[in-house]
Amino acid sequence: MIEVSVVTPAFNAAAFLPATIDSVLAQTFPHWEMIVVDDCSTDGTRAVVEGYASRDARVQLVMQPNNGGPARARQAALERASGRYIAFLDSDDRWLPSKLERQLAFMARPEVAFSFTAFRRVSADGERVGRLIEAPARLTYGELLGNTAIATSTAIVDRTRTGPFSMTVTYYDDFALWLEITRRGFPAYGLNEDLMRYRVVDGSVSRNKGRSARMVWRTYRDVERLGIGTSSWAFMRYALNAVRKYRAF
Repeated sequence: MIEVSVVTPAFNAAAFLPATIDSVLAQTFPHWEMIVVDDCSTDGTRAVVEGYASRDARVQLVMQPNNGGPARARQAALERASGRYIAFLDSDDRWLPSKLERQLAFMARPEVAFSFTAFRRVSADGERVGRLIEAPARLTYGELLGNTAIATSTAIVDRTRTGPFSMTVTYYDDFALWLEITRRGFPAYGLNEDLMRYRVVDGSVSRNKGRSARMVWRTYRDVERLGIGTSSWAFMRYALNAVRKYRAF
């Protein structure tokens, strides 16, 4: 029985995707499906996923008809997901083998419908491993507005508790989703264990800090509909936490 649906959007991800899929295949918890959505890649992404899918039926390929970006790709995966738990994993990141097992055990606590974990950054070639980015114990909606703690590839949502959800088509669709879930009254609980490797790739969304800052502001104003005062307060906290997070590799 499938308990976890792993959502992976992929665009021109052939270089790193094998390590990502291998990290899911290596999980000590076996009851998962991995839905990789190819967002009209022009490299060998499709062939990579087809190769894995031919060997393990738990790996599934979804082809997007048009390039629509990560939010639409994640939404396409959500619409096909059969698991109680939705786990997010980007196409250039990877999990440590006990990630699902440890995090699902953590989520057996009745209050935990949404969780995330600690992680480390790695260089694009995988040779350099950074310091531990710790997970705070708990984040409410108000706390999350000013925090950068939740890395997408660490997040799991129990949708039998939160109810159904969908992705908002915006630059930071993941952040918008975390805010929606916590706004519903489901805090994000942090499992402070090192269970994910976040690959630092030049040209990725998160590498452009100036644009990232502008899009966080737009999330406050356009998605959350916050006033100038609340947005400014949240943005100052967000920026301070970002500086702390990225002060060293």
